[in-house]
Amino acid sequence: MGRKLEGLQRMLVIINRLKGPQQYVPREELENYIAHRMEERDGSPVDLRTLQRDFNEIEELFGIRICFDKQRKGYFINEEDSLKQEQYDRLLLNFDLLNAIDRTSNLHTYVLAEHHRPMDYECLPLLIKAIRFSHPVAFNYIYIREGGKIREKKVLPHYLKEDQQRWYLLAYDNGTLKTFSANCIRNLRIINEETFRRNMDIDVEELFKDSYGIWNQTDIPVEEIELSYDALDGSFLRSVPLHHSQEILTDNEEEFRICLRLRITNDFVMALLARSRSLTVIKPMRLREWVKKVYEEALKRNA
Repeated sequence: MGRKLEGLQRMLVIINRLKGPQQYVPREELENYIAHRMEERDGSPVDLRTLQRDFNEIEELFGIRICFDKQRKGYFINEEDSLKQEQYDRLLLNFDLLNAIDRTSNLHTYVLAEHHRPMDYECLPLLIKAIRFSHPVAFNYIYIREGGKIREKKVLPHYLKEDQQRWYLLAYDNGTLKTFSANCIRNLRIINEETFRRNMDIDVEELFKDSYGIWNQTDIPVEEIELSYDALDGSFLRSVPLHHSQEILTDNEEEFRICLRLRITNDFVMALLARSRSLTVIKPMRLREWVKKVYEEALKRNA
């Protein structure tokens, strides 16, 4: 196993142990746990010096600070630096899977991984660093909807948000909070000689509560939406809701009917079309006409 891969696996083992129900983990207990888990992965023994180096790298890479409580004689994760549980679990799941696949084992014979590496991942480390240390960033931004027109931007980065396997930057552009697709950022550079005071009062959950995906166009009203499907499509929508506001109105052998409350954007309509085999838009009528128009134009093109 390569040193870099082994070190990453060891760091994830440490995080996984310290995020458990036991608040303080004694040094010997943590060392034994790491040694046992790394032995399963054909790793090397770990000493105190290696452990401390791992703690430093964990803080640098993940922003997770591991401390030692002398009174309780145990290690713990500083709650101020811990990630939200959903993000935490996703990070550990993704890295554990990737690490397992990278090992010289036969796991590839029963796990089929997607090998495509999206371009937008390349700028994430720099963006994370800029956000963490409150530095502005400058970049060239490609406006896809304007025929690929490029504009130079200088913004104050605040958050990274993932949606539909793509990453987006939330940043203040001339005093207005905007969303930038990481996939459209080019020539990114951190302006290290400048700093700004990060706005920690942004309610990110509230910001996207009424939107589908990343686009929260406040000039579009929030509307009540009612959709009808057959039982087969309903089985999928029951397990993977279209939106967090989804409520089930009817669920039987003939019909699966739901209501939602959100802004009707192009992204939302595209999501509806992705599972539209049995879709009937009950309301609002303008959404029904929108879907109808898309299909009429598609029929003309493919007649």
